[in-house]
Order: sequence, then C-alpha cells, then structure tokens
Amino acid sequence: MANDVIAEITDDNFAEEVEKNEGLVMVDFWAEWCAPCRMIAPAVDALAEEYRDKGLKVGKLNVDHNPQTSVRFSVRSIPAVLFFKDGELVDQVVGAGPRAMYEDKVQQHL
Repeated sequence: MANDVIAEITDDNFAEEVEKNEGLVMVDFWAEWCAPCRMIAPAVDALAEEYRDKGLKVGKLNVDHNPQTSVRFSVRSIPAVLFFKDGELVDQVVGAGPRAMYEDKVQQHL
C-alpha cells in the first residue's frame, strides 16, 4: 500500500523512517482484512499528498507483517493512526473517522 508519497513502515525500518525523522510522521497501522482500514485509506492518501511539502511524512505499517512495532505501541485495535513528532509519540486516533479528524491532528502538530 506504499507509494511515492507514502512510506512502507516495517519493524526493521521503524527507527530510520519514524524515530530518527525530524518533523511530523503519521503512521497508519492497518491490515488487508480490515474493512475500516480500507475506509480511511483514501483520507490517509489525500493527506499524504496534500501535506507532503508542508512537513508531514506519512507511512503505513501492516500489523500482520510487523507485530513487534504493533506490540511496542500497544496497538490492539485497527485502524490506529499514530502521530510522531521528532521521533516521539505525540497523539493517536483509534478507529475509523472522517478525514477532518485526521487533518485536525496533523494541523495541531505541524
């Protein structure tokens, strides 16, 4: 689900992609079988595109393939969107919501 705007986040590259990144990183914890994850995907994609040059990095982490990071951040329900600023967890949204809810969080932390 990663593309030229959205990074694929894994257990192996989490430190490099998120923790060592200066600025705001939004990580979408998802799974292929998760219908609510598919529901929020267009909003995540749109925010990645709209804010790519405004200081936001967006990544997706498949919880089925990357259990260590999911456990580390106590992700028990998906979708879960976690926000990291300068490598530190600063906010999160659990469950599907409208684009405006995620965008509010982005604007709050940029």
